Amino acid sequence: MEKFTIHEGVAVPLDSANIDTDQIIPKQFLLAVSRKGFGVHLFHDWRYLDDAETQPNPEFNLNKPEFKGASILVARDNFGNGSSREHAPWALMDYGIKAVIAPSFAVIFNNNALGNGLLTVKLTVEEVDEIFKELAKNPGSKIKISLVDMTVDCGPLHFKFDLDPFRRHCLLEGLDSISLTLQNENDIKSFEEKMPAWEQVKE
Repeated sequence: MEKFTIHEGVAVPLDSANIDTDQIIPKQFLLAVSRKGFGVHLFHDWRYLDDAETQPNPEFNLNKPEFKGASILVARDNFGNGSSREHAPWALMDYGIKAVIAPSFAVIFNNNALGNGLLTVKLTVEEVDEIFKELAKNPGSKIKISLVDMTVDCGPLHFKFDLDPFRRHCLLEGLDSISLTLQNENDIKSFEEKMPAWEQVKE
């Protein structure tokens, strides 16, 4: 998993609450189990005017020139609600999104996102509203997020945010669940060697 320390990138505002996982990545695209290839289908129903994805919707923010290459997404309350598909953070990350800022996140989406290296930044409703206003005044502006200092900077705006210390440590060090397990590889091998021969897994 890629480390997240400090990131600065173009921020794209999606001024909607309750953006669910089926809107993030519709069910017809969930056939693959690899994490790659979902970015093109991100927000399919909003982003395209046709099912074949050949006609981009010019009114959708991700398709506007000023938000090209956006790597930070700003949304309203309850982002990522709905079914517990891990493909939702996969699609966001495959598109290039490094962090999502919102007043609140659905619990399962939040866990899936952080477990895959996608930072979720929870700010107050008022703070998020200020960011929306700043991005409306200056479309294409960049936001700087420091996980080191736990800060968000957008133009003249400066906010602090909180994150579970364990999740913060994992993101800063680039540790997913497999990496965390492998930190105890010697202990695991030692335990296996003490097991009766009939219980040991033969390679």
